[in-house]
Amino acid sequence: MAMNHEYAEVEPTRAELDAIEEPVVLEFGSPWCGYCSAAQPLLETAFAEYPSVRHIKIADGKGRRLGRLFRVKLWPTLVFLRRGEEVARLVRPTEVDAIRAALAQIDTA
Repeated sequence: MAMNHEYAEVEPTRAELDAIEEPVVLEFGSPWCGYCSAAQPLLETAFAEYPSVRHIKIADGKGRRLGRLFRVKLWPTLVFLRRGEEVARLVRPTEVDAIRAALAQIDTA
């Protein structure tokens, strides 16, 4: 799988996330967020090295439950999951090496 460039139309439920067997990164943010836009080239570079990691972009904001469930306060927040359990988290990443390191923690390929 490659990096996902589109925000999910419908946010997944926690049960759906827990059922995903492969490693997954949840990216909470918004299409109009400047910090989110600035992180995209970093994510693109890091995800190119981890094709087995699933990437789900979730538009966060008022009335969105999943972001609250994961205690998201700032965008983008990246939550790295392995079999439904949070292994790492990055908030407003500015270095590709930090993203790579977190991806390495969940990649089982």
